[in-house]
Amino acid sequence: MGQTDDKPMAEVQHVDDSRPGEWSLESVLPKNGKPWYKQRHFLLLNLGMIIPYLSSTTNGYDGSMLNGLQSMSQWQNFFDNPAGTRLGSLSNGVIFGQILAFPIAPWLCDHTGRRFPIFIGSALLVIGAVLQCAAQNYAMFLVSRMIIGFGGLIAVEASPMLVSELAFPTHRSVLVGYYNNLWYLGSMLAAWVTYGTYFMGPNTSWAWRIPSLLQGAFPLLQVVFVYMLPESPRYLVQKDRHEDARKVLVKYHAGGDDESPLVDYEMKEIILQIQAAKSGSKTGYREFLSTRGNMHRLFIIIAVPCMMQLSGNGLIAYYLHLILNSIGLTSDPQQLRINGGLAVFNLGVSLALASLMEVAGRRRLFLFSTVGMLTCYVIWTILSAINQERGFHDSSLGTGVVVMIFMYQFFYNAGLNGPPWVYVTEVLPTHLRAKGTNIMQIASTCVLIFNGYANPVAMGAISWRYYIVYCCVIAVEIVLVYFWFPETKGHSLEEVALIFDGEQAFGIDSKEERSGDA
Repeated sequence: MGQTDDKPMAEVQHVDDSRPGEWSLESVLPKNGKPWYKQRHFLLLNLGMIIPYLSSTTNGYDGSMLNGLQSMSQWQNFFDNPAGTRLGSLSNGVIFGQILAFPIAPWLCDHTGRRFPIFIGSALLVIGAVLQCAAQNYAMFLVSRMIIGFGGLIAVEASPMLVSELAFPTHRSVLVGYYNNLWYLGSMLAAWVTYGTYFMGPNTSWAWRIPSLLQGAFPLLQVVFVYMLPESPRYLVQKDRHEDARKVLVKYHAGGDDESPLVDYEMKEIILQIQAAKSGSKTGYREFLSTRGNMHRLFIIIAVPCMMQLSGNGLIAYYLHLILNSIGLTSDPQQLRINGGLAVFNLGVSLALASLMEVAGRRRLFLFSTVGMLTCYVIWTILSAINQERGFHDSSLGTGVVVMIFMYQFFYNAGLNGPPWVYVTEVLPTHLRAKGTNIMQIASTCVLIFNGYANPVAMGAISWRYYIVYCCVIAVEIVLVYFWFPETKGHSLEEVALIFDGEQAFGIDSKEERSGDA
């Protein structure tokens, strides 16, 4: 994040309510010559984002933990070596819980704000983690994972919304980009925790119970601290609490300056956009089919999560042990070390790449990511095929596959880790953001169910040949991004609506205006 004065501030001008499309964020940005970390209000706000970030961290912990548990003989023996659909059900246990939460999560976000869903979802996650640790059989472990999925979805839907709607305008893309990147912090911790507890002994169930219990640590922090963050000013305006919304913006965006032109600008943008949305709003989810702009949004919020989960990353996230088995790397400690090393690599790379969203833009990163992933998957497939033909006797081929896995993750992180949540929260207007995020989660869940059941079965049946499917899928993604993903870089949340709806986004009929001007 750069300084708040990275653009020159013009003399404060009257904002013309009738032509929002001509407003300029640049003209109202404060000019004080200080970086954000030397300004108390920015420091408090940006550090506070750690609380909603932990929803992503917990999500990442789950995937890596299950990977680690599958490489543990203690866990395999306790649950009688689950495989095929039985293993798929454990992976999808979280998904089953998420499905139950779909009708509830957007309602909570729209009617109780953004903080309460994080609180209640995190509380359920803590309960699920305790039950997971105490599991005495397969059924209890599965039920605990359903509770984790139920609470996790509620928290995950609200968290990026809160970050996006609270962030200072010029900090938003980086802050929201960090949200999904913190998935890898949880992944890294789970990978190394499972590696450490593996050596507790071959006959102790605490080798897998301790990592299971620690899954509740981050949600517990959210339960304790989430109400230290302010509520979303956009939610407050949506509930006609304009004065409360203004207080949040004055305190955290203007450092207490009640006369700040930036606050006036933000309030007018938010109010006009929400009023226009309310006046033309249809009933529920049908509004996504009411205009061409909304149908374009609907396409994007379905395509993006499918790309995030259906680009072959599901194999690495939940079935890395099957990939490593397929190339002859079968040692438990060896697999756990690779899992841990990959998690550290992902965290470092994703954080380093997060700032590129404001340099390269969203669309370019999507293209860079998909083209790079396709290249890696093609090479990965070829090496795996040759390795199998040679009976896994050439260790360099196995090493080559591991290198391609790391390279694939580099390209995945560049475009499909941080940018998606930034992009989705930007293209959705405030009144559709909760419902749109829910649609995104539903699309993601459908793909995850496929991954949970199809991946272990297909890997067991056809091994490396399954990679060809993902090569084809990623090729299609490149085409979709090139033709249907507009750039949103450099716009406020309200200004992005102009890309999809034109000036009607602010309740202006451009045709009437042009005829009047004539």
